[in-house]
Amino acid sequence: MNKLTKVGFSALCGSLAAISTANAGDLTATGGIDLTWVSSGEDTTGNPVGMGSNITFKGSTELDNGWTVDYTIAQANANAYSAANVTFGMGGLGKLNINQGDSGNGVKALDDKMPTAWEEAWGAGLNPGIKTVCGSCLSTNIMYTTPTILGTTLTYTIAPDYGSADTNDKETGNTQTSAEESQDLTININPSLGTEFLSGLNIFAGGSVISRADQATDTEEDSYEVAGGVTFSLGPVSIGTQASGVYTGEETNGNYHTYKSGAYGISFNVNDDLSVSYGKHKTRKAGYTSNMVVTGEDQRYVDVTSIQAAYTMGGASLRVASSSADNVGWSAGKDQDTTTVSLSLAF
Repeated sequence: MNKLTKVGFSALCGSLAAISTANAGDLTATGGIDLTWVSSGEDTTGNPVGMGSNITFKGSTELDNGWTVDYTIAQANANAYSAANVTFGMGGLGKLNINQGDSGNGVKALDDKMPTAWEEAWGAGLNPGIKTVCGSCLSTNIMYTTPTILGTTLTYTIAPDYGSADTNDKETGNTQTSAEESQDLTININPSLGTEFLSGLNIFAGGSVISRADQATDTEEDSYEVAGGVTFSLGPVSIGTQASGVYTGEETNGNYHTYKSGAYGISFNVNDDLSVSYGKHKTRKAGYTSNMVVTGEDQRYVDVTSIQAAYTMGGASLRVASSSADNVGWSAGKDQDTTTVSLSLAF
C-alpha cells in the first residue's frame, strides 16, 4: 500500500510559528490475473488458453465536513483503460457517483442478479448474444443513491448525452445519433422487519428511458428497459428469479424491437471455501412487424444453462463452469456446449 501525505508549513512573521499536517488521503494499487481453459466440445475451439489481467487504483480522502471521496480507475487486459469513477459519500444525504466507461450504474446493476458461484449463466465461456438491460451504462453518467431507510434504497442515474464518447476535463462531447439523454431509476427493498429470517430477502426493480431527438418518422422513438426480481438467502442457500424487457424504439421493417428475458438461479455454500450453483437465463425476441415472415419459434429465443463451482484458497480461486446455449446468436439449431476452467490469482 502506498500512502500519499501532504505536509503544510505555516509561519507567522516576527512571532509565532506553527506547523500543521493535513492528510491528503490514501492511494492503493491492487491487481490480479485470470487464466482460463475453454473447451467447446465438438465445436472448433481454436486456442483454448486465455489470460485476463487487471490493475485497479483506488484513492480516498475525507473532507473537513466529514464527507468522503473515493476514486477508482481500472486498467483491463493489455493495460487498456477500462473505467473510472468518483464517489462522494455525503453522510446522511446519500452518495453521488460520476462514472465513465461501461459502468454498473442504473438498471445495468439489474441485468442478472441471480445467485451464482462464479459468473452469470451466460458469462462463463459463452457468447450467446442474449439481450439484457443496460440503460445509461454505456455513457458517462451520474448516479445518486439515497440513504437506506426502512430497508429501502433508491438510485437515480442520468447520462446527459447518451452514446457520446467519454471526455476529459475541460472538454465536451456529443453523439450524432438521435439519442439524447437517458435516465434510470431503481429500487432495492430488504424488508427484514427486524427479523433474522427475512434479513436475506431482497426485492429489486428498475427502469430506464432513452429519449430520442429525431422522431420525424414512425420507425424510431424513445426506448425503454425494465427489470425486476427477488433473491432470498437463508444459511448457505441462496435462490432468486427475475424478469426483464427491452424495447429498442426501432421499428424499421425486418427488425425485432422487443426482447423479453427471464432468469433463475440457486447457489449453495458447501463451506467457507467451496460453493456450487445452477443458473438459467432465456431471452426471447418479440414485436415483429406484420409483414415479416417468421419461420419458426426456435430462431426467436436464446436459452442458456450453467452449472458452476468455485473454490477459494487465500488469494487464489479455482472456478469451473459447464454451460450450454440453444440458438446462439439467434440462429435456430446453433447450439453450444462449453466447459470453462479458470484460475484467478490476486495480488
